[in-house]
Formats: sequence, structure tokens, C-alpha cells
Amino acid sequence: MEFELWWLLALPLFFGLGWLAARVDIRHAMSESRSLPASYFKGLSYLLNEQPDKAIEAFIEVMTVDNETVELHFALGGLFRKRGEVERAIRMHQNLVERDDLAQEQKLKALSELGQDYLKAGLLDRAEAIFNQMENTTYASQARRFLLDIYVQVKDWHKAIAAARELQQSSNQTYHTEIAHYLCELASIENVHGDSAAARAHLHEALEVHRECVRANLILGEIEAASGRQEAAIAIWKRVESQSVAHLALVTERIMDCYRELGREAEGLGWLRATLARHPSFEIFNALFVGTLKLQGAAAAYQLARDELARSPSLRGLDRFLEAELLEAPSERRHDLQIIKGLVQNYSQRQSMYQCESCGFKARKFFWHCPACGSWDSFPPQKREE
Repeated sequence: MEFELWWLLALPLFFGLGWLAARVDIRHAMSESRSLPASYFKGLSYLLNEQPDKAIEAFIEVMTVDNETVELHFALGGLFRKRGEVERAIRMHQNLVERDDLAQEQKLKALSELGQDYLKAGLLDRAEAIFNQMENTTYASQARRFLLDIYVQVKDWHKAIAAARELQQSSNQTYHTEIAHYLCELASIENVHGDSAAARAHLHEALEVHRECVRANLILGEIEAASGRQEAAIAIWKRVESQSVAHLALVTERIMDCYRELGREAEGLGWLRATLARHPSFEIFNALFVGTLKLQGAAAAYQLARDELARSPSLRGLDRFLEAELLEAPSERRHDLQIIKGLVQNYSQRQSMYQCESCGFKARKFFWHCPACGSWDSFPPQKREE
């Protein structure tokens, strides 16, 4: 390959241009650093030394020295809100909204932050008014999500359904689970007010939106049972097995109650035995144990509890085993067994909890809607033993 002579001239030229560019960048960076107030670097030093309170005060000094630090306003406002100092966050974002020299996008961002401040403070009417203003802006989708949170908090289920459907159309997310639950909430309200027809309509719509909505079938069964149609209630509650096996825990006792009212408890026990064989769980076993004890006596219940304890050891299973043994034990052993059973039962009740799979919140009561994180369907319907 022949060596081109012009490369000898080009190389020094490229080197010189690179050196000049580096000098310009260095001078620019040095001039920028000299233009920053000392409080800015003091704030960074406090942050590095894990002194957030002093860092905040230092950054506030920066804003009093340099009135154009908009992004720092946003950062501090968000930090105040996160720390629970909502009033300071509101003042900071209100000042930004009222400034005339902000670009439109920055003003929208300030408005969105102010709406979130109001939401955090519980001023839901003010937050709703702000997020409604952002309908035709670049923040519309985010605003709709906050509006949905507001409607759920105030239990305005009609508006929540409309907002969720708008979000579903404008984003790639599906809200069928949430919409089905909102319809179930409406059905519960109508049922309390005695309008079972309207309640049924909401529940059928919920199942159309989300076929796996167990809650809709639970409420439908309750309406039928309350109306004296136990056969229909049993048929509806048995559908839960095809929707979610785990949620059978919520309907087994209800189904057995219907069989008792129909005078067909033995048939109910047969169904429970077959269901337990297909889907072993403590809740199904417990319903079977209670029914067996009542119909077939302590000996049969003892054998059932013994087999279940061997198959799946648990404190709740041990409690049932001791209950059956206590009924069969001679009188001289009953006192000691009663003490042991009381200890096991007390400890089991303390350790058996429902737990949200989204945030880990624990509760003794089953929730469709987590009180801590607001997730729907995040509680498994079976208690966990710690």
C-alpha cells in the first residue's frame, strides 16, 4: 500500500484541533463551576456525608442566590413531598406555577407536581381539579392514573370505571381486573340497597370484562342464597374451581351451609372429600372436618385429622387433631389435652395471616383491595403460617 504524503500534513492538523477543543471544554467547565454558588457544593458535601437536612438548607440558599435553578426547585419539591413536608412542597411548586418566565413544558411539570402534593396532603378536590386541567397535554396519561387513584379513594366507582377504560385505550396496560372489581363494588352497594336486579347486572358485566373474576361469582351466590335459592347458589359457587382453585377456600363453608339448609349434608361431605382429593388445602379440610364431626362423630373426625396432619403438617391441622382427640380421650387425660390445645390454638391464630403479595402487608382479614398498597387481587385467599 502506498503511503500518501498528505497524511503527514493532516495528522498535526487533527492533533491541533483536538487540543483546541479540549481547552475550550475545560475553560467552559471551569467558568460554569466558578459561576455556581458555594452553597451548591456545600449541599453536595452534606449529601455525600449523609446529612440530608443540612443539604436541603444549603440548596435552598442556592435558590435564593440564583433564581433560575428550576430543576433544583423540582428536585427539592419532590424531596419535601417524599419526606412528608407537603406544605413546603406545595409552596415551592405553587411558586413555579405562578412564574411567567417558565417554558410551557416546565409549567405543566410544575402543575403536575402540585397536583401530586395535593394528593399526598389529602386535598383530593384540588388534586382532581389540577389533573382534569391536564387532559389534552403531554401529561394526560399520568394525570388519568392519578385521577383513577382519587376516584378509588373516594369510592366513586362510575368515574373509576370511566377513567380505567380511558387508560386502557390510551396505553398498553390492561385494567380488566380493576374494572371488574369496581363493578363488584357497585353490585355490593345495589345489593345493600335491596336492588338485586341491578346488582346482578353489574356482576354479569364484571364477568364479561374479566371471566376470572371470582368475586363476582361469590356475590352472585350470596344473592341467590339470600333469596332462598340454595341450589343456584351452590352451582354458582362451584364455578370458582374453574376460575381459581385457591379461591375455593372462600366458598367451601358457604356451599356446606347451603347443603345443610337443603338437608343434604352427606352429599356436601362427598363433594368436599372429592374436592380435597383434587385440591388439598387446609380450608377445604377444615370444612370437611366440621361436617364429619357433626355427621359421623369424633372417631371419624379424628381419623380424618390424623391423615391430614400426616399429609400436610400445620399448626391449624394440629389444633383440629387435638380437638378430635379431646372428644375421644378418657376423662383423666382431657385436662392436659385441653391445655395443649389451648396453647396450639392461641399460637396458631396469632401466626396465621393473610399477606399481600404486592407489598407484604399482613392482615387477619381477607381483602380484595390491599389497604396498604392499593393493589387488587393481591391477597392469596389462604392464610399463611409464619
